[in-house]
Amino acid sequence: MTFSTLALVIALGLCGPIFALRRSWHLPVILGELVAGIIFGSTGFGVLHTSDPMFTFLADMGFAVVMFVAGAHVPVRDPVVRTALGIGGLRAVIVGLRAVAAGFGIAHWFGTGHGAIYAVLMASSSAALALPIIDSLGMHGRPVLALTAQVAIADTACVVALPLVIDPANAGRAAIGAIAVAAAAAALFLVLRQLELSGTRRRVHRLSEDRSFALELRVSLAALFALCALATQTHVSIMLAGFAAGLAVAGIGEPRRVARQLFAINDGFLGPLFFVWLGARLNLRELGEHPRLIGLGLLLGAGAVLVHLATRAIGQPLPLGALAAAQIGVPVAAVTVGTQLHVLVPGESSALMLGALCTIAAAALAASRIAGTTRADK
Repeated sequence: MTFSTLALVIALGLCGPIFALRRSWHLPVILGELVAGIIFGSTGFGVLHTSDPMFTFLADMGFAVVMFVAGAHVPVRDPVVRTALGIGGLRAVIVGLRAVAAGFGIAHWFGTGHGAIYAVLMASSSAALALPIIDSLGMHGRPVLALTAQVAIADTACVVALPLVIDPANAGRAAIGAIAVAAAAAALFLVLRQLELSGTRRRVHRLSEDRSFALELRVSLAALFALCALATQTHVSIMLAGFAAGLAVAGIGEPRRVARQLFAINDGFLGPLFFVWLGARLNLRELGEHPRLIGLGLLLGAGAVLVHLATRAIGQPLPLGALAAAQIGVPVAAVTVGTQLHVLVPGESSALMLGALCTIAAAALAASRIAGTTRADK
């Protein structure tokens, strides 16, 4: 990878904010980054070569940081959210059960044998997408708290489940690796909590701020990449390592200064680089060679929305159900890990991303409807 390629990748990352510029559409920034990567990667001009080891390593770093930030955004410390865990958990279970039936049905229809993967994808929610939309719309009330709890539970459960279902032959090894990563993340949480209770963290914070040392950021990244190293050694996706590290930090409360610093690293450099790399890696021409997989992608997206709308039967408004269906982290992980392990059939990775884009479109429409209702109420 050269500086000219890196400059191109960062410039292409600007397509994300450009696509998301119109607030009323509620489009995620990553959508423009993916599209830019698709145009300049395997599908389009072929300028970006994702086989480059340095490009791939930087993208892996970006993936880890993206999942770390997603985990850190889960409101595990919010006592108000904890009061809604019961109904949120029930809705996540209902969605999961329906997703299992739908996932295996779709896999049987298309003959891919990946019913468990499809079930996890359709059951998943994205805290990284749903929570910012909730904040931007100023949504509040018990239904929103239940939605937040549902999204957090589903996101966490599916992140843990995906490595186990994507490679069933090595599920035992993956389970042991997942336990090791979870134990390391729990140990990290205990250490961070002790530092917080003893006042050490605050003293380090003041020193770091006075001397511009960025010590908390350095420690956070060191812990994150240490968990990633453990994950790779135990044959577990760095997705789980990043998310677990984020949850550990969320458990003690992420300092605002660190949050701003991570925002700069993630949203300004590594995050866009990863999503441009991912788009460049996708070969949508395979969908033209296997047109029936277009139907697979559309069906996965529609299925994800429908299984989430099923919670209307126990009182969840339809727009909130559609918002809970938004997914990106788990499909991205499925494509990344599935491609690395060579478990996906040709064109299937593109179909998975097409399904994810369908859920994002449904969530954007739901957000627009919620915004319109809020304005009308005012």
